[in-house]
This record gives sequence, structure tokens and C-alpha cells, in this order.
Amino acid sequence: MRRGEGIVGLGETLRIETSGHDRVVDAAAAWTSLAAEADIDDRVGLPGTGLVAFGAFAFADQSESTSVLVVPELVLGIREGRAWVTRIALATGDDEAADAAASEELEIPEPAPRRRVPRVTFSPGAVPPEQYQAAVADAVRRIDAGDLEKVVLARQLLGELQEEDGLRATINRLAEDYPDTWVYAVDGLIGASPETLVRVDHGTVSARVLAGTTARGAGEASDRERAAALAASAKDLAEHALAVASAVKRLEPHTARLDASPEPFTLQLPNLWHLATDLKGTLGDGSSSLDLVQAVHPTAAVAGTPRRVALKVLAELEGFDRGRYAGPVGWIDGDGDGEWAIALRCAQVAPDGTVAAYAGCGIVHDSVPADELAETVMKFRPIVEAFGG
Repeated sequence: MRRGEGIVGLGETLRIETSGHDRVVDAAAAWTSLAAEADIDDRVGLPGTGLVAFGAFAFADQSESTSVLVVPELVLGIREGRAWVTRIALATGDDEAADAAASEELEIPEPAPRRRVPRVTFSPGAVPPEQYQAAVADAVRRIDAGDLEKVVLARQLLGELQEEDGLRATINRLAEDYPDTWVYAVDGLIGASPETLVRVDHGTVSARVLAGTTARGAGEASDRERAAALAASAKDLAEHALAVASAVKRLEPHTARLDASPEPFTLQLPNLWHLATDLKGTLGDGSSSLDLVQAVHPTAAVAGTPRRVALKVLAELEGFDRGRYAGPVGWIDGDGDGEWAIALRCAQVAPDGTVAAYAGCGIVHDSVPADELAETVMKFRPIVEAFGG
């Protein structure tokens, strides 16, 4: 959901699970095969109508977390002032029975009673604050030695969700407090991401690149000053340029045309400012949204530059498996169109109630460990507050 528009799936008709280096490629192939066999009656024709699957992918090839596409039984959607319902079922082989089922009056389930916001107390995970600062200092030394230009290092917080607490109130709070982000809840991964990885809609492709961050000011004047300082910061502009160059390099081979914002703009969120650049173009090779996810993930905004070296360094310095944090999360339809965000400002809720929240920062040659630690605290705020913190 974003700005009150989007899709919500209920139930599970089937799921596609993948893992390893080819997790996105394998999921895309399975989805293409499934969509080719589907009988689709879509009389609305808006993004998110017809056959859809919700997806969440692990960040790293070697992650122990599985990647998943979930096909729901029921989809409720709203976009451009129009609302719709989609029902998805497995074919029975009995055409008459299928036609009869399709013609039945569709019952929309009543909303469950609103529960209170869960109270989850978070504590540092595998890497305590002082160890994170040491990792940042180590990364800066490697950058100054010429090993790489940028690496993104993340922290983890852990908490426990009680059995009687549901996630609906948490998700609603994210949607209400951060309406300009992509709010998602897929297979236990929930969050509010400000960054679009890639969006494909009838031959057009778009993305939003974020890199460079500062806190909001205490008052209106202070807030404007902070935004202006971010827009003029040589450190943040350099970090942002690396992220944009990475995204353009990965998308250009698949587009007939690709345009970028002439210069970064400051994106205002309730708790911080980001430097942002929007990319928009025309597909040139018929790629699906998952094909482009495969091409661009992981971006420099969540991994670093050069990508291969940065991935090796972050694996050495972070000290934990990111799981689906900073991986692609979104949806795909029967034509291959879809919207995919980067799983930021997020937490993964395990079946046993363990809640793992994540936040990271881009480290460049003039990064200061204490400042980067403070930035992670800012980035943890949306998910910590959504869990009652």
C-alpha cells in the first residue's frame, strides 16, 4: 500500500519457494509457467488486477532464509479511485464446476476486531553498538586503502511478539504514519520502504534511488536548514551518485530509453530527509518486473560499490544473516508487470514470535562511526514505534 492505494491478499492458493544464487531467476521461470496456464478474467485492467503473487526475496545468495512468491485466494485492491476484488483458485479439471464457482456471489470477509499495538521490547542483536562502530571504522580503513568506494553496513535488533498479539495494528500504524512509503507485509516480513527498486507497467519502467540521510529539524527553520545542508553535502552527494550510477548501469541494457532526475532532490519523511533520484524509461527487451529485479538487486544503496567487493566486505563485517532485509519485496501480475520495493525500515517476524528489525548506513571514506550509529537509530524508529516502542 502507498498513499491509500494498493492491494491486500488474503489466504494462500499456492506458493513458490526458491533459494540460492538463482532464487529470482527460478521464481520468475516458475511464475511465467504458472501465468501461461492461468485462465484470467480481468475486467478492471489496472496495476494489481488479475492474477498476482506477493513476493519477498532474501538479500544474499547464501542466506538461510527462503525466498517466496505467495498467490493469495482473494485480493482486495484500490487504485485511481476504483476498487476491485479478485478471486484466485486452482483448476479442478471440471469446467462446469469451475464455471459455477466463478459465478457464485463473492463474500468478502468481515474485518477482524482491531487489536492493540503489540508491545515489543527490542535489544541489540548479533552486533552491539560498539561493535557496529568498530565495523564502520574497519570499513573506512578499507575504503581509504582503495579496496572499494562504499559499503553498506547494517545493524539488527531483536524482540519477541507475544502469541496473543497480531500484526494488523502494527501494519496499520506504519501505513498511517508513513503514507508516502511502500507499506508491505509478506510472509512475516513487514515494513515501510521509501525506496522503489523497480516498477513495470505496460512497457514503462521506473525506480527511485535513495542514498544520503539526515535527521529532521526540531522546528520549521531548523528543518529547512537540515534539508539544505543535506542537498549541499559533498559526502552525501558522492554516496548518492554511486547509488544512481549503479541503478542506471543495471537498468540501461533493458531499456530503449532511461531518464533520471536532473539532480537529486530532498525527500521528506516524518523522521528524516533523504537524497532521492527518480528514474523512468521505456522497456526495450520485454523484461518482466522480476527480470529487472534480478538485474538490479542488490543496488549500491544497500550493498556498496563495486558490488562484488562490497558484498564480500559486508558479509565479513556485519556478523549476521540479513535474511530478507534489503531484499526485493512486492508483487507481480500475470503479464509480468509489478511493483518491487527494497525491504527497508522492516522487521521479519518468525513463526516462534521472534522479531528481527534491521537498519543500515552507506559507509564512505569520510564516514564517522558515531554518526553512522546515530543514523541507524533514526532508521529503526519507524519499525520500533510501530511495535509500540
